[in-house]
Amino acid sequence: MTNQETNRQWVLANRPDGWPTEADFELKETPVPQPGEGEMLVRILWVSVDPYMRGRMRDVKSYAPPVPLGGVMEAGTVGRVVASNLSRFKEGDIVEGRLGWQDYALSDGKGVRVIDPELAPISTALGVLGMPGMTAYFGFLDICDPKPGETVVVSGAAGAVGSLVGQIARIKGCRAVGIAGGEDKVAWLTSDLGFDAAFNYKTVPNYGAKLAELCPDGIDSYFDNVGGEITDAIFPLLNSHARVSICGQISQYNLEKPELGPRLLWHCIRQQLKIQGFLVFQYADRFKEGLEQMAAWIRDGSLQYRENVVEGLENTPTAFIGMMRGENIGKQVIHVAD
Repeated sequence: MTNQETNRQWVLANRPDGWPTEADFELKETPVPQPGEGEMLVRILWVSVDPYMRGRMRDVKSYAPPVPLGGVMEAGTVGRVVASNLSRFKEGDIVEGRLGWQDYALSDGKGVRVIDPELAPISTALGVLGMPGMTAYFGFLDICDPKPGETVVVSGAAGAVGSLVGQIARIKGCRAVGIAGGEDKVAWLTSDLGFDAAFNYKTVPNYGAKLAELCPDGIDSYFDNVGGEITDAIFPLLNSHARVSICGQISQYNLEKPELGPRLLWHCIRQQLKIQGFLVFQYADRFKEGLEQMAAWIRDGSLQYRENVVEGLENTPTAFIGMMRGENIGKQVIHVAD
């Protein structure tokens, strides 16, 4: 069935307090599993690392259960079916699903979809044509309801989601202003992706003043990936009836103690704001719509994407930690096998 006798698996060894380290993960080798009745075996080809995984490392109540100690790290993956006892999947199918940091995975097919390798490179099923793409599409369009001429600000703008949100804003006729952590990222946003303006938060001492300079007519929509001081600086600049989409709070994920911040909810009353958090899975029944539109925008050149590729499953923890520290531009993926 396979030429490989062992299955490498990255498991959670410790629950980190603060920033995760490579010591929080352990690489184990187990026999390659064999599919039973109602199962298939998938050879993992690509693995995704995403900010939400940090939350899965905590043993706290959330919208999804934590990874158990000793359990395989959860992740979106793309793989090839090597054996199947399921009627919906056949040997050779290329599939996407949350099958974890490992070489091989058994699946009962739930939450797994067949993807068309002719549509785009298969790794895009983890990015622009996958969960991050759907996060950007629905989280921005449904919640922020952009109108031509409006000003949209995106934090974490050079990441897998934020880079797409800013481009969709431009497609919809808005001014797109990005916030990112590096001059190379700012240059990519403004030179390649068409953002109207962007700044490097690491070198700007006063976020509020910089945002006021770049958004002289105020802010109509804010897509929040980071939280913290950047989001605090946004609120006083939001126009009446502005919309805020809360996608992530990556600045807070590794804190040992919660930050003390200003109390900003009075702005919601004065400016009659709409602020909404969301989970991309609430739009699952509309993913076909989103995927078709994103693919069309890629084909006509309206939408660009970028992947930051790390080679080798053995380097997955390093790639995850680097992504959490903002070292990637665009979507961070790990190439496991051809």
